Amino acid sequence: MGRYILRRMLLVAPTLFGIILINFIIVQFAPGGPIDQIVAAATAGPMSTTSSISGGGGDSGAGDVILDAGQSSSTYGLDPELIADLERQFGFDKPAHERFLNMLWNYVRFDFGDSYFQDRPVLELVLERLPVSVSLGLWSLIAIYGISIPLGVAKAVRDGSRFDIWTSTVIFIGYAIPGFLFAILLIVLFAGGNYLDLFPLRGLVSENWRDMPWPEKITDYLWHLVLPISALTIGGFATLTMLTKNSFLEEVSKQFVLTARAKGLTERRVLYGHVFRNAMLIVIAGFPAAFVGILFTGSLLIEVIFSLDGLGLLSYEAVVKRDYPILFGTLYVFTLIGLAMHLVGDLTYVLVDPRIDFEARE
Repeated sequence: MGRYILRRMLLVAPTLFGIILINFIIVQFAPGGPIDQIVAAATAGPMSTTSSISGGGGDSGAGDVILDAGQSSSTYGLDPELIADLERQFGFDKPAHERFLNMLWNYVRFDFGDSYFQDRPVLELVLERLPVSVSLGLWSLIAIYGISIPLGVAKAVRDGSRFDIWTSTVIFIGYAIPGFLFAILLIVLFAGGNYLDLFPLRGLVSENWRDMPWPEKITDYLWHLVLPISALTIGGFATLTMLTKNSFLEEVSKQFVLTARAKGLTERRVLYGHVFRNAMLIVIAGFPAAFVGILFTGSLLIEVIFSLDGLGLLSYEAVVKRDYPILFGTLYVFTLIGLAMHLVGDLTYVLVDPRIDFEARE
């Protein structure tokens, strides 16, 4: 197993290189870079669609598409020297291959440069927002798996019963309604809307959180998480519950289960000593993708609704503003966490079923 882990870790570098390279190339063809936005804001008017465009990039290593200096003055009435100064300021005067190599060298040292529009180091912004996203992703996944696995097993054992029918109705409702709509409903009902005012509406902690004793800090932190975690859980448990149920039903019908029952084993021993191990493999397989999805994309609207400054919201704002240092910095962090979670998923395979040997398969 140690050799398998080593090989997986050695694959991290080429995977990161490939992802960053592909996105760097894509950005070269994306119109409306930071200089375009600065020029548009300076002229207080929409950018002309007839502007001449050429490739460019920044010191942070992020690619960009910028206006040709010779055409900018005629299109926007700005001095070409001003455009050239902006290009030098952002590093867009360097060739693409040089910018990309500088980006790789900086990223190896976790130097993501400074934000174009916030005038702060990207790493500082990422570390500031990371606890929010981790809190949402981790606690919501714990809640989703904590509900879905027992419920899926119970539905499989009682397949076709009244319990299975009415829980399926609840699951289908949860699957059909997006999590952000549940978030709005929870705010209306429990956060000072038209009914009760039991939970805070915004933020991860209260303003005086630092002055609280540590027991109150924990309580305040968990109290702020109740509504956003509930919205994420309601919107995410349906698929996993049905996956767990169907996986159990498939395993229960296999020959080894009939053999175990014929030996006189109790139903509990059959389910959790034999069936559970095999049925959970497919559930565990989706854990890394589910964690990364909830951590960065699934919680985006939840972050907006509850005013939570997480990485998902940070990366979305970077895309809108073409803040390429943040865009590529968060992409780098997303990829690292995703690769780490896939490795954790493989290790969990072995913990659940020791018969799996990745080294022997290779």
